[in-house]
Amino acid sequence: MNIEALIKEINSEKKNGSELVEYNLSNSMKIEIYLESINRNNDLLFFIAKYKTEKYFFVITYNLSSEYFTKFDGILINSEKLVFIKECFLNKFNRKLIQEIFSFTKPVLTGLRNSFGFGDRIGLSNSGHLRALKGHDFVPILAQQSIRELTRTKRKPEDVMDAAVWAVFQEGYKDGFGADADHLKTTDDIDLMLNAGYTMFTFDPGDHVDNNADDYDLEQLKKSVLSLDWNQLNDNLNSAEERYLKNKIIVNNELQLEVNEELVLRAYAKYGKAIIHINKMFSYLKNIAGNRIYEVEISVDETESVTSIFEHFFFVNELTRLGVKFVSLAPRFIGEFEKGIDYKGDLGIFKEEYLKHHQVVKHFGNYKLSLHSGSDKFSVYEVIGSIPNTITHVKTAGTSYLEVLRVTAIAEPNLFREILEFSRGLYENERKTYHVSADLNKVSPADQYNDTQLIELFSQDDARQVLHVTFGSVLTSVDENGKYLFKERIINCLKKNEEEHYNVLIKHFNKHLDPFKM
Repeated sequence: MNIEALIKEINSEKKNGSELVEYNLSNSMKIEIYLESINRNNDLLFFIAKYKTEKYFFVITYNLSSEYFTKFDGILINSEKLVFIKECFLNKFNRKLIQEIFSFTKPVLTGLRNSFGFGDRIGLSNSGHLRALKGHDFVPILAQQSIRELTRTKRKPEDVMDAAVWAVFQEGYKDGFGADADHLKTTDDIDLMLNAGYTMFTFDPGDHVDNNADDYDLEQLKKSVLSLDWNQLNDNLNSAEERYLKNKIIVNNELQLEVNEELVLRAYAKYGKAIIHINKMFSYLKNIAGNRIYEVEISVDETESVTSIFEHFFFVNELTRLGVKFVSLAPRFIGEFEKGIDYKGDLGIFKEEYLKHHQVVKHFGNYKLSLHSGSDKFSVYEVIGSIPNTITHVKTAGTSYLEVLRVTAIAEPNLFREILEFSRGLYENERKTYHVSADLNKVSPADQYNDTQLIELFSQDDARQVLHVTFGSVLTSVDENGKYLFKERIINCLKKNEEEHYNVLIKHFNKHLDPFKM
C-alpha cells in the first residue's frame, strides 16, 4: 500500500461530525486518528492518534531509509499494510523535528493584528482554545506562561512550547500562532525564553515603578526626579521639561493634553526608572536575538496606581525617543481588574478613559493596547468591542485552569471536592501575591455542596478566586511518597473526558471572543 492509498483508506472511515476516526493500524492495534492532524511531506505521512487514552505521533513511509523517518524518537511497529510505521512520543525532540519540516508549527509575530493569549497551565487545553477561535479574527498566543507561573507549576518553557505545537498539529491549525514569554523582569528571563523559541517578550518593569509618586508633593517630586540617572535616559531635566511644557500637547483633533511642571515631574518620578529598565531589556534582547524573530510588549498593568492619559503619552514618547520598539502596551486601566472575575468599576468612565488611551495609540500608530488580567472581563470586552478601528491584545491564563476544574467537577465531583477543600485551606496565604478580594467565609466546606452545586460554584466570584490563586499548589503538591496529590488525577480526568473539556472551553471562550465581533 502506498501513502496515497493509505490516506484514502483513513478518510473513508470518517463519520460525519467526528474529529476522530477509528482505524486498524494493524491486527493488534486499533487507534483513533485526529483527522485534522494528517499531513504529508514527500514520502512521509504524519498524524496524531490516540491509542487507548494516550496520544502518540505516528510517522509512516514506504521508504525505510527516509532521513526524517530514522530521526524521530519512537518505536517501529509491525503492520500488514506494506508500509513502515513508527509510533513516536509527543516530546521536545520530536517537536523540534516537526518544526523543521512544517513551518506552520513555528511561532510567528502577531504584529498589529488582534491577538488573544490563552494560558494553558496543564498543557491539555490548547486544542480547545483553537476550536473556540474558529470564526474569530484573532491571532492565538498559545505558548504563554509567565516566569511566576512556570515557577509555581514547576514547568519549563519548553514544556509549554511542546504543548502548543502538538495542539497546533493536532488541530491542523495553519494560520499562525504566537509564543509569549510573559512578565519578564531580568535579562536572565530573556535568555531562558529566547532559547526556548519564544517570539513575543513581555517586559514587566513593575518593580521599577514608584507607585508612591502619585502622593508626592512638589519638593518630593523634584528630589525623586533629580536622583534619576539621566545619562541612561540620554537626556537632562531641562530638555525633558521643555519637551513637554514648551507647547500644548495635541494628540489629535479629538484630544489635547493640558500639562504643567508637576505632571511632568510626577511622570518621571513614577516611570523614569521603569523606562531605563525597559531600555536595558530591549537593548539586551536586540543584541542577542541574532537572526531570531521577536516582538516586545510592555506591561505596567500590575502596578497599584492608574496610568493617566498623559502618563501613557509620556511613557510611549520616551520609549520611542530611546529607540525602544514594541508591538503592544498594557497600561494600568482605571477600575479593578481582579483575577478570574468580571471588571469592577464604572463602565462609562472606563469607556471614556479607554477612548482617550486609544487616541494616544492612534497618535503614535505603531502599537496596540493590551488588556492583562483579561480573564472573564466580559463587560469590558463589550466596551472595547463597541469601539471601531481598535486593535487589541487580550491576555488570559487562570480562566482556562478554572475550566479544567469545571470539567473535573462535572466528571469526578469527589476529586473536585478534595481540590476545593485543599484550596480553601491555602487561600489566605496564596492570595498575597494576587489582586483578589474573595471572602473565604462565602465558600463553604466542600462536603456541604451536592454535585450540582459544585458546578454552580464556577459562577460565584469568591469561589472562582479561591480556586484561581491556589493553582500552583494544586498542581505540584505531593504526598509523603512523592506522589502528586491531584495533578495526575486531573490529567487522567481530562484525557478520559477530552471532548467534554474542549466543549467547555469552546463555550467559555466564545463568551470572551464574541463581544469583539460587534
